[in-house]
Amino acid sequence: MSARSGDVVDVVLVKAGRVKIRYPAEVVTDDGTVLTVRAAWAGEGVRDFGFVRFEPGDVFTEHYRRDRWYSVKEVRAADGTLKGWYCDVTRPAEVRAGEVVVEDLDLDLWVSADRRLVLRLDEDEFAASGLAERDPDAAARAVEALDALEALARQGSGLR
Repeated sequence: MSARSGDVVDVVLVKAGRVKIRYPAEVVTDDGTVLTVRAAWAGEGVRDFGFVRFEPGDVFTEHYRRDRWYSVKEVRAADGTLKGWYCDVTRPAEVRAGEVVVEDLDLDLWVSADRRLVLRLDEDEFAASGLAERDPDAAARAVEALDALEALARQGSGLR
């Protein structure tokens, strides 16, 4: 299923079989492989990670892939200044009527706007999740996806 530019879809992030967050986003494009949506920061208040702050007014342009084990979120401040890219390692996105569903596999990557800071995140959560024991193939694909994202970021290639 594909979505049309201007449509509003719900982004549904599932973790450990439960909905972690659901929020509305406007479809920018959908080429059948990559669904791109735009959404305001959906969290409550400010979330300070130490290396970046997500806050009300931030705009996320999110690229959900049906063919790869990750999604990439370009993060901009309310004034349009690029903060960087937050990359989630997920199973390939499922686009359904009115929603895009992704299963979070715990691994993340942060890339600052100037690309000087490339941080692998949540590797401890990934190890503790038990995915390697439950689904070794999915765990291997998740690690490969994180490695691929990091390589793209360090090469200066487009993250999408």
